[in-house]
Amino acid sequence: MKTAANSQKRSARPGRPAALPFGEAEAWRAIGDGWRPLYGSFQKLGVSFEWHDFETSAELDWGRSFHPGSVEICLNLSGTGEVSDGTETASYVPTSAGFYCQGRRPLAARRAANEHHQFITIEFSPDFLGKQFAESIQHLHPLVAAVIRGDAQSGGVASASRLNGDQQQLMSSLQRPPVFAAAQEVWYHSKALELASVFFFQPDEQELFCDRQRRLSRDRVDKVITLLKGNLAEPPALEEIGRQVGCSHFYLSRTFSQEMGMTIPQFLRQLRMERAAELLKGGKCNVTEAALEVGYNSLSHFSTAFHQTFGCCPGLYPLATPTQKASHPEK
Repeated sequence: MKTAANSQKRSARPGRPAALPFGEAEAWRAIGDGWRPLYGSFQKLGVSFEWHDFETSAELDWGRSFHPGSVEICLNLSGTGEVSDGTETASYVPTSAGFYCQGRRPLAARRAANEHHQFITIEFSPDFLGKQFAESIQHLHPLVAAVIRGDAQSGGVASASRLNGDQQQLMSSLQRPPVFAAAQEVWYHSKALELASVFFFQPDEQELFCDRQRRLSRDRVDKVITLLKGNLAEPPALEEIGRQVGCSHFYLSRTFSQEMGMTIPQFLRQLRMERAAELLKGGKCNVTEAALEVGYNSLSHFSTAFHQTFGCCPGLYPLATPTQKASHPEK
């Protein structure tokens, strides 16, 4: 796991970013318990998993947490952020994922203010990647291949994509491994390799058709999400969504569930609850106004859905959330 002890210097390697004193704990000091190591050690094992769950009133400099010479995968559940190398920028929206490489020149990365951020990062050292994937280097993404060869100078950013249903389920299991404590090292190691195989490898020529189909599916899902976000109060019928997206609503429903791990109605409810929470937290609306704003004509149905989502009645939000309780202790 990454701790303040990680500030010790690493030995320099030819062609790799120079060894620098580094301490990640300082980068997360502002969010307190919102940063929690799950498994591993970047320095000792070459891989580490971390869970982040926080809100911040000011924009957070996320890049301060990136180890020099590392490749990091981000599985972003909620909250928005971005990572840039000065040329390319990857935007992390809710339910998205991607990776980036920290080289000699630090990446610019930020997390937006006044949002609930939940994400998992998996950080890999050059040595770990070299031991696992050196023989497959011709099939790897150029950024990862450069790290293994030791010629990653300024780092880089890969584009972010949507988290599919399997990956969202994996995020839950990473926080609560479904194995005995004695087996967790093996389990986490296997998940690190599984995620690396998904994000770091590029398709062969014969796989390009399947890759295009997957990209088309993701594009359709993105269009559905855009339509729903723009019409929370009166969303179009499923048949109309299918017409606008360009496929049958039966096929679209199946594709959306496979990509997002939930049905379109379930996702719509999630969007509505998130928007209602924003309105209540900002003091812009009372409970009735928030319910109507997101398309609920029944206050009881709205309250039930809100309680199922956030674990408290809308009238008590946000003072009933863990973050608010921590900042407003009982006297």
